[in-house]
Amino acid sequence: MKRNATAVWNGSGKDGSGNLTTQSTTLNKTQYSYKSRFEDGVGTNPEELMAAAHAGCFTMKLTFVLGEAGFTPESLETKCDITLENGVISKSELSVHGKVPGISAEKFQECAENAKANCPVSKAYSMDISMTATLD
Repeated sequence: MKRNATAVWNGSGKDGSGNLTTQSTTLNKTQYSYKSRFEDGVGTNPEELMAAAHAGCFTMKLTFVLGEAGFTPESLETKCDITLENGVISKSELSVHGKVPGISAEKFQECAENAKANCPVSKAYSMDISMTATLD
């Protein structure tokens, strides 16, 4: 399976702007720029998209890991923070909160660690990855 996205950029790095389009067109000429990446401009940026990819992949993997352990989550919500410092994307921090009937905090933590280590996006990222897991 292959998926794709296309980036188009016009102008200089600081004053130019671009857009991103994904194969599914969920992003369709979505704006990005220096301001949306390094300031508070309108549009997306690569780090935000990396965070979305990691949160989505991890959460889906956690659902499968929980299922294999005999649990069905009522809900899972994952936030991912990607750190860009000194020109290097250095860290991905996952924070998951779940409602999973019948599971202990220890078993939830074990399942979350498994998902963190084994989701395809975690495996693709060579940065430090941390994770916290909490239950209702």
